[in-house]
Amino acid sequence: MVVSAPLSLERMREATVPFKGTHDFSSFCSTHSDVPDHIRTIMDIRIESGEHGLIKIEMEADGFLRYMVRSIVGILVDVGRGKYLLSELQGVMDAKDRRCGGITAPALGLFLKEVRYG
Repeated sequence: MVVSAPLSLERMREATVPFKGTHDFSSFCSTHSDVPDHIRTIMDIRIESGEHGLIKIEMEADGFLRYMVRSIVGILVDVGRGKYLLSELQGVMDAKDRRCGGITAPALGLFLKEVRYG
């Protein structure tokens, strides 16, 4: 995702807090999802600045829904731009409505790093 506006990494990092833990991620997944529920647990989200102005975002969870990571990245970027306030994120989560979840980041640059089975 190419973003020309400056981003506040500090605000983006603060915005990861409401996503951590076990939640219903209906506001952050495909509206055409056919899974029985949208409850997932995010253990950690890390945001780091990298070389050449790149930003690295890593998420660790017990599973992901279709478009969940891309939707969360999209809203984190919007928080970094100042389009969403940190205080608004819980309301977006509680809405359980994809229309409230902000933009979906493009898949370019997204990859699965590791899968662990318990």
